[in-house]
Amino acid sequence: MRYVIVVEQTARNYSAYVPDLPGCVASGKSVQEVKAQIQAAITFHLEGLKEDGLPMPHPSSSVEYVEVAA
Repeated sequence: MRYVIVVEQTARNYSAYVPDLPGCVASGKSVQEVKAQIQAAITFHLEGLKEDGLPMPHPSSSVEYVEVAA
């Protein structure tokens, strides 16, 4: 499965979250690190849902860009 992730730069590092998996978040010192961390967090999150007998959320988010005049 492919989930949309949102990566944001903060004052000290980068953070990421998964819109389709509430509570699934990660942080890292670089974009590459936060991507690796969120991938591990997604795997851990889905394994936890499976162990608890809960349904696996199917990816439903999409990403679009909107251009605006500056």
